Amino acid sequence: MVALENWKRFLMKCSVLSSTAMKTIVFILLLVAVGFSSGDKIIGGYQCSPHSQPWQVYLNDGRISCGGSLIDKRWVVSAAHCTFSRHRLLIQLGKHNLLVGENTEQQIKTEKIIPYPRYNDRPHNNDVMLIKLKKPAILNNYVKPIPLIKNCCSKGKKCLVSGWGTTGAGPASTLQCLDLPVLSKQTCRYAYGSIITKNMFCAGFMQGGKDSCQGDSGGPVVCNGKLQGVVSFGRGCARPGYPGVYVELCRYNSWINHTIATN
Repeated sequence: MVALENWKRFLMKCSVLSSTAMKTIVFILLLVAVGFSSGDKIIGGYQCSPHSQPWQVYLNDGRISCGGSLIDKRWVVSAAHCTFSRHRLLIQLGKHNLLVGENTEQQIKTEKIIPYPRYNDRPHNNDVMLIKLKKPAILNNYVKPIPLIKNCCSKGKKCLVSGWGTTGAGPASTLQCLDLPVLSKQTCRYAYGSIITKNMFCAGFMQGGKDSCQGDSGGPVVCNGKLQGVVSFGRGCARPGYPGVYVELCRYNSWINHTIATN
């Protein structure tokens, strides 16, 4: 939206130009826009095969958007820093392209939002939250819960992160995927220092160029078909020396199971 307004202001300033000159400028701007639209996905990833991540959820309350993962027909896990308005939050399942209506999609309102009680007792720590759907999702080939992983991650494990967040060409319309390895705790702390806790892990590439980004927050990190992590934070996107930081979800299984059982 900001970029669009900037173009409008620019064009208004150019209104004193001749009609021919104006048409030339508009044509050039369109060429530039087309050139940039072919930029990287997520950052440096690729478009997911449609509905290959059937647990992926799109969360939007009209102010902010985040990702999430369906873990039960009534429950989604996301990031606590996604501070939604419960009354306005819409949960969309079975989506691939956000710009079109799809016969695979389900839209469900929110009953409860439950952040982890000790979220942010250090910066970004315990960045996990549960969202209860107002009605159960209809499970099928396009909408499926993902099992929680029991074991915490280890260096070198191959994983996949997905989301509709910022790409090299702006916000994604179709779901984007990125394959990435888990990095060692030593590497993670080298990048970010003491803010890295036992509740976090880093994954990605120290050389930069590939990463999750704004709008991917709360989305899934899947390793061996199970939910390993939640997109949490980073310093910029795809910057050299600063891989993405994710919630170590194995440390919250007891809280998740207890919360679902008592709500």
